[in-house]
Amino acid sequence: MSKELHLLILKSKKGNQKAQIKLYDLFCEAMFFISCRYLKNEEEAKDAMQDAFLNLESYKIETSFGAWLKKIVINTCIDTLKKKKIETVSLDNYPFEVLDYDNDWNFDVKIDKKEIVDAIENLKIKYQLVVKLYLLEGYDHSEISDILKIPIKTSRTQLRRGKLELRNLLKT
Repeated sequence: MSKELHLLILKSKKGNQKAQIKLYDLFCEAMFFISCRYLKNEEEAKDAMQDAFLNLESYKIETSFGAWLKKIVINTCIDTLKKKKIETVSLDNYPFEVLDYDNDWNFDVKIDKKEIVDAIENLKIKYQLVVKLYLLEGYDHSEISDILKIPIKTSRTQLRRGKLELRNLLKT
């Protein structure tokens, strides 16, 4: 972390409004983009992104600020979805598929990134969240488990099923 960013964070945590605005300006565009991946309504996405900045007092200097803020934004978006009664369902009572093809995300070369992202939006919400967290945000199953408050095996199963559903959507 740069010395300037470190000082900006310290001042922001102490309530310095100019520092808070500057910190917000540095990160708001990227965090808004992330929140839009989860919330389709731009106003809800803005609210979720802005709410994340209100958690600054819980930030610990020894962690990466950008990664910490990203996780807060994603958690805020997921909380917003849950308030809308969209639930992630635990798959503990379903048979576990022992398949570990998580790195096999090859799609037809004719399909561009936008088509893949658009197709992800059409997945069932429980698959959509796991696929976004894994594929777009780069979280592993342990982190996804923590974020969504689901068992790791549920994360793996939902990712696998989401991937299969995504491939079916992308067949031309």
